[in-house]
Amino acid sequence: MIRFSRRTNWNTEENDLSRAHRLRVEAGLPIADLTVSNPTRCGFHYDAGLLASLADARALDYDPQPKGLPAAREAVCRYYEEHGVTLDPNQIVLTTSTSEAYSFLFRLLCDPGSEVLVPQPSYPLFDFLADLDDVLVKPAPLVYDHGWQIDAEGLRRAISTDTRAIVLVHPNNPTGHFTKRWEAQELAGLCAEFDLSLIVDEVFLDYSFEGAAESFASGLEDVPVYVVSGLSKIAGLPQMKAAWVVATGPEWAQSMDRLEVIADTFLSMNAPVQWALTGWLGGREGLQAQIRTRVAANLAELDRQLIGHEELRRLEVEGGWYAVLRIPALQPDEVTVRELLDQGVWVHPGYVFGMEDSGWLVLSLLGPESEFGTGVTKLIAYLGTHQGSNRASNMPKP
Repeated sequence: MIRFSRRTNWNTEENDLSRAHRLRVEAGLPIADLTVSNPTRCGFHYDAGLLASLADARALDYDPQPKGLPAAREAVCRYYEEHGVTLDPNQIVLTTSTSEAYSFLFRLLCDPGSEVLVPQPSYPLFDFLADLDDVLVKPAPLVYDHGWQIDAEGLRRAISTDTRAIVLVHPNNPTGHFTKRWEAQELAGLCAEFDLSLIVDEVFLDYSFEGAAESFASGLEDVPVYVVSGLSKIAGLPQMKAAWVVATGPEWAQSMDRLEVIADTFLSMNAPVQWALTGWLGGREGLQAQIRTRVAANLAELDRQLIGHEELRRLEVEGGWYAVLRIPALQPDEVTVRELLDQGVWVHPGYVFGMEDSGWLVLSLLGPESEFGTGVTKLIAYLGTHQGSNRASNMPKP
């Protein structure tokens, strides 16, 4: 019998929801997908010559640069210049994905058994990444009070002698909450007090609903900050596998020395993508404009259809491409999602993102407008029919 490592001791069986979704797809039954997150399958227009840059003849030369080719890192610097941040290319190490970037940082900052704090709701991938690097994820609360907020005291209570870093998503996925300056200062205070680092995921930074957002690459005084981002969301190119880490704060040069050794051990970046990075980052605005238009239209349609349905509440969102709904907590959300699938609508139950088991649904705003509108219509009709009794008394408080 094979002796597998404990770090991969996951339940890999297909769960009931996934099975029901797969069977509906295989049967050819219609589904309005309100979970879609892959921009390459949402009907956006990509430049016809986008792939031509992969044929750059310079990619024929193998030049193993652990932190990434200088030209590619300089392109990342120009991206941050447009956000008002001046960086040295030596502050940047390229990775094939933000997942790999997290793995590099967990190896840099953590020993086996160390902890990282992750405010929740948040993206569920962190648990798997931490498992693979023998790191523990400890949740800390985001609270909702006329908008999402970081609970600094909740973070303080979660900190232990094993805590090495706080992981922040800016804006948060799925809540769309941008960390405010006062919240950043509270986080900086905690990091300084307990000798912690701050890891900030900014993949949705360019998708603010209220103008340009401030990047954490500008740094926080006396706090080590590691910003993670990449092409997946910035340029709508998840298949091109290009991301990065920006190191700021005290001793960033020592951090980069160690990150360079980690990156040199894997040398995972490929030359064609690195040479193409300049053009893809420089041409990102066309795709971003399409995404912003789509997300705004779908959010407006959601709000339009929610008028008159006081039992359903769309929570405040400031950026990204998701919306969170509060619904009457009359049954487990898994049951609600399964029944919605029977109506031809596919949505996320909130518990996937660390919310409670009842009272939350998460919708992607990225899909085609007609499909999104149809899905929301069916969702509201279902909730009105199947969860219409005792709504007010069972409505969870935000």
